[in-house]
Amino acid sequence: MEKLINIEYDFRTDSNGGDVDKYSSTLRKYHKILWSKPLPNGNNFSLDDSKDNVYLYYKTESQEYFLSSDSIVHTYSKWKRTENIINQVPKNEINDFLNIAYTIGGYIIFPSNKVNNLPTINMERGTNQKIDDRFDLTLECIRRYYNGEKSPLAETLERYDDFFKLFIDFKGYCDFFLLQDLTLDNYKKIKYFLPFNDFEIGQYPKNIEDYFIYKNNSIEFNKNRNKRIENYIKNIL
Repeated sequence: MEKLINIEYDFRTDSNGGDVDKYSSTLRKYHKILWSKPLPNGNNFSLDDSKDNVYLYYKTESQEYFLSSDSIVHTYSKWKRTENIINQVPKNEINDFLNIAYTIGGYIIFPSNKVNNLPTINMERGTNQKIDDRFDLTLECIRRYYNGEKSPLAETLERYDDFFKLFIDFKGYCDFFLLQDLTLDNYKKIKYFLPFNDFEIGQYPKNIEDYFIYKNNSIEFNKNRNKRIENYIKNIL
């Protein structure tokens, strides 16, 4: 019998060489299966994938939510700024990193609609040099948002306040999206991929030593989240 979700499936397989967040129908299906479930606020997060030109959609009596997929495990293997570092890493290790990054543990959904024509969460976390597309730092910003603290993404997250309210608090958000392995001390801290430097500009790995630390921690998180996803699916069958 075919698995409901195969945690080893590489979404490049059915994206025809394009952006897997947009073109992999399997990834879209997996997102719908995983996240269509009861919310911490008691409502059911029933995701709709039938609307034209909308990745996933959720509607309540008072709000509607347009959602898209986003990669949360960045290999930096195609960045110009990290090219000199990547050239020092054996190709098989980069390929192994990419192979795990393209599995379901490396993806999440965020609101995709622009508010007042300003950047979405996906866009801002990818271009903000105090984040540099690192999900551990994105999650730190989300943790601070729930606590009413400032961060480089505070204004962006504020635009999607209704979305984050669906999960009540930071624990509710992490439990819902199976992100527990990136938290410490009962959700009070983040388990960073690199030592935290208080959001200094330039958050990508700067040398080969840092890259291996970042890579190994990212892979560990992705594998652990894949296991959580697999166990979750077993429990709902």
